[in-house]
Amino acid sequence: MFTGIIEEVGKIKEKKSKGTGFEILIEANKVFEDLKIGDSISVNGICLTIERIDNKTFSVSVSSQTKNQTNLGEIKVGEYVNLERSLKLGDRIGGHFLTGHIDFKTKIKTLRRESEFFVMKIEIPAKFRKYVVKRGSIGIDGISLTIAEIENTDVLIYLIPYTIENTNLKYRKTGDFVNIEIDIFAKYLLK
Repeated sequence: MFTGIIEEVGKIKEKKSKGTGFEILIEANKVFEDLKIGDSISVNGICLTIERIDNKTFSVSVSSQTKNQTNLGEIKVGEYVNLERSLKLGDRIGGHFLTGHIDFKTKIKTLRRESEFFVMKIEIPAKFRKYVVKRGSIGIDGISLTIAEIENTDVLIYLIPYTIENTNLKYRKTGDFVNIEIDIFAKYLLK
């Protein structure tokens, strides 16, 4: 489980084939405190397992399913990813509960600046629209965000300067793919 509060932005240092998937080496600084092999870590919202730790890098494997269904499939060396260690019992939950299981990836339709803020528009596929509500939570690349408006098939998310500066959204642009995790409580309530 994760909270959607990004701890730091890491950088892809290496990507190499591994069976039908691949392995990525990520450079970071802050997430190493009490991090060990076998731990879960959220990388762009995807729950992955730490396989190696060396100096200021760690490696994770990406399966063929994750490769095909998330934006890690297109990730390149030099790109940036959002990182969050898994939640510990007793920690504060500043965002909302995220499982690290991505529901779908979608392109950013627009990402525009409005004064000091940014507004992001993404499309929600038909089968997931029933879980999306105005002022509800949504995970985008592992970031806990609030849906501001719903316009037909799209949702609008307003981004504060802190979120832009402390996540990989500062590197994102219209047309980029982002990973989406629908609020788990919305799924359970409708089920």
